[in-house]
Amino acid sequence: MIPVRALAKGWGDLLRPSVLRLVLLGIALTIGLFIALQTAIFWMIRLWLPGGVSLPWLGQVEFGQVLSWGSLALFPVMGIFLMAPVAAGFAGLFAETVAEKVETIHYPHRRGASLDFFDGFLESLAVVAAMLGVAVICLILTPFLGPLAPVLFLGANGWLLGREFFQMAARRHLDEGPARDLRRAYAGRITATGVLVAVGLIIPIVNIAVPLLAAAAFTHLFQIISGSADPAARYRRG
Repeated sequence: MIPVRALAKGWGDLLRPSVLRLVLLGIALTIGLFIALQTAIFWMIRLWLPGGVSLPWLGQVEFGQVLSWGSLALFPVMGIFLMAPVAAGFAGLFAETVAEKVETIHYPHRRGASLDFFDGFLESLAVVAAMLGVAVICLILTPFLGPLAPVLFLGANGWLLGREFFQMAARRHLDEGPARDLRRAYAGRITATGVLVAVGLIIPIVNIAVPLLAAAAFTHLFQIISGSADPAARYRRG
């Protein structure tokens, strides 16, 4: 099965030392940002929320102190709903590097051309915005869907990961129009691969590496679908 093959190859590439360094750096940056954000929230509440209340046996209790410690409960909540979008933003810095390494190792005769930095930056912003949108929609609908909520989460994120990261992989070889046409022609396989990748989003810590896994897996998927391991492949850029 092609989606399983692409995913297995992607996992194998993530464990290569040169790519694993990028994964660990992405994890460190993401966790560091969340710690900085939580610290800022903690001290903003403590410094800017005035007033308090006098309670029996406890004496004077300041609102800022109580709520600042209570804000620590936000950390796991932020992790569940925002970890993947934030990680996707950092992954945008490394996705091209991952794709380049994958093609150098597995497809040396059919390496693509790196995207312009500005184009890659815009692609990264689009992924972050889309993943934030999916996270918000899933959060709103979860109480109404009950046990079907995981289906929505995996389906929506699988479709999104497939759409964005296959497009990124294809744009290394194709102009935007042909890349979009190829993605639409193989939408089923691309979405199936995206759903398999999206399973990692529900695993703590692993979810931070999912965008880089997607970059590797969809690079393989593009190569498999297009047949571009063959130098005579008909898909060309430019």
